[in-house]
Amino acid sequence: MQMATSSAPKNICCVGDDDQSIYGWRGAEVDNILRFDHDFPGAKVIRLERNYRSTGHILAAASYLIAHNEGRLGKTLRTEDVDGEMVTVTGAWDSEEEARGIGEEIEQLQRQGHALNEIAILVRASFQMREFEDRFVTLGLPYRVIGGPRFYERAEIRDALAYLRVINSPADDLAFERIVNVPKRGLGDATVQLLHDHARKRKTPLFEAARLVIETDELKPKARSSLRGVVESFERWQVQRDVLSHTELAEIVLDESGYTEMWQKDRSADAAGRLENLKELIRSMEEFENLQGFLEHISLVMDREGGADEDAVSIMTLHSAKGLEFETVFLPGWEEGLFPHQRALDEQGRAGLEEERRLAHVGITRARKRAKLYFATNRRIHGTWNTTIPSRFLDELPSANVEITESKGGSGWGGMSGYGPSRFDNVESFGSSYSTPGWQRAQAQRSRGGNGGRSGGFDESSSPFGGRGSSPPRRAPIVLEGELVAKSTGTDSDFTLNDRVFHQKFGYGHVTKIDGNKLTIAFDKAGEKKVVDSFVERV
Repeated sequence: MQMATSSAPKNICCVGDDDQSIYGWRGAEVDNILRFDHDFPGAKVIRLERNYRSTGHILAAASYLIAHNEGRLGKTLRTEDVDGEMVTVTGAWDSEEEARGIGEEIEQLQRQGHALNEIAILVRASFQMREFEDRFVTLGLPYRVIGGPRFYERAEIRDALAYLRVINSPADDLAFERIVNVPKRGLGDATVQLLHDHARKRKTPLFEAARLVIETDELKPKARSSLRGVVESFERWQVQRDVLSHTELAEIVLDESGYTEMWQKDRSADAAGRLENLKELIRSMEEFENLQGFLEHISLVMDREGGADEDAVSIMTLHSAKGLEFETVFLPGWEEGLFPHQRALDEQGRAGLEEERRLAHVGITRARKRAKLYFATNRRIHGTWNTTIPSRFLDELPSANVEITESKGGSGWGGMSGYGPSRFDNVESFGSSYSTPGWQRAQAQRSRGGNGGRSGGFDESSSPFGGRGSSPPRRAPIVLEGELVAKSTGTDSDFTLNDRVFHQKFGYGHVTKIDGNKLTIAFDKAGEKKVVDSFVERV
């Protein structure tokens, strides 16, 4: 007997947005969306292209930016809302001025009746929050941190502060108990209980009790040796406090205690972020005269408590902002190395760059009426001041939807002379709307020397987004640790074999191979890299 067969019902449905896939570090894979119709032949793709949130300028800018990604299905978002305010880009001298400028803009909006609950600051890395929290405490501006604790409430910051509090005040029992076994030193609950018993009987602080206990046989030899090491370290640091700066002392403490090494060896996804936060903590101490003044400031910040119903500015990372929306969104830190984040580029190359661009797209589209982008000319990265380069994502925004504004926080764009090729080098790329005093100062400085007159070389024509903006600009290619992201233009290079050259990132080297305008260069320190000739100078 022949059995009748029937095919399985084709009732699988997938809903997702390939332009908002931003959790690759959690295992999310954008290819699941991109190859869906291949994995399930005959699948019908329905594009949901109407946006109900953002105004025209915001939507056009975000759509134009994400169009630079190659790994996407592609769609043309549209809105029936008004054009609204243009997306603004503001340059600040450093991160302090950036926070000051954003704080003043928020205060101005508040005076105009804007609800603080409808304002958000979206950062790429959690360490950026510290500057805004400190500034808002100074201003008395209510804020809340979403998706995680406030900067000074993070576990690694509390641990570091506990070390400093014991140095400043050995009688701080809560601080000593918090870090006596952090990193782990074999001093468990039994040891801590013994210290409490001694402290209670003798009416002394825990630290003094520890000094007494290590002279007895009440602890096992290994635990006694570990506790002696802790006591001796604090005694040494307390002496150093009087001869070293408080920032130098903090670096020594985190190093000698093994706390920094603990996070360096940690393989969890958030370990790198915790190390960045510790470096930001050290940087924040520079603003204070001594350790006592810094700890008093922390107490003021930590004492601030706001109710759940309080009208307050929201501060969060871009990853935490997905699915949320606000009337006004500030997006600080749009600089190379921070956004796109260097770690993503180093570890994932082009895939990492495209996910970072999707993150930028998500950030801009959190705004309903106002999207305000900031970048700083100077930023402290890994403990060192760096002259930063504006993010390539700024170059990828359409000039018809973007306005350069003057920083309200101070000196404006005074440090532009250190930038690499960018359309922000060339006011003519944007037209007459870029005529603020800060921009004019920057252009005057450039004409006196600056960047050698190099510009981004943009070719602007019609826009694929309903007449808004212009087509994706042709910018000099970007190199990610030797990987050529942009293809050769096919033009012949003016360089010849064995030419001695200089590259802003890789240093000095000589040309070993030429392919059109692509050069293979043996750098003295960085090894062999492939770069485009517009990024090197003959020496």
